[in-house]
Amino acid sequence: MSSKWRWAVAGFAVAIILWIVGIPWWAPVLVILAALAIPVAGWMMLSSDQRKRIRRMRDRGQLGSGR
Repeated sequence: MSSKWRWAVAGFAVAIILWIVGIPWWAPVLVILAALAIPVAGWMMLSSDQRKRIRRMRDRGQLGSGR
C-alpha cells in the first residue's frame, strides 16, 4: 500500500472513531476532506517542472515503492 493510501485510510479511521464517539456529523466529514485535500494541495503547490521531475522519478521506480 502506498503512503498516500495509508494517509487516506488513517483519515477514514479517525473519522469513524470520531463518529462513534459522538462528535457532531460535520467533524468526521471535515477529517475525511482534510485527508483528501492536503495531498492535493501539496501537489498543486509544486511548479510544473517539479511535477515533471516527480513523474519521471515515479516512472523509473525511484519513488512510490511504499516501503
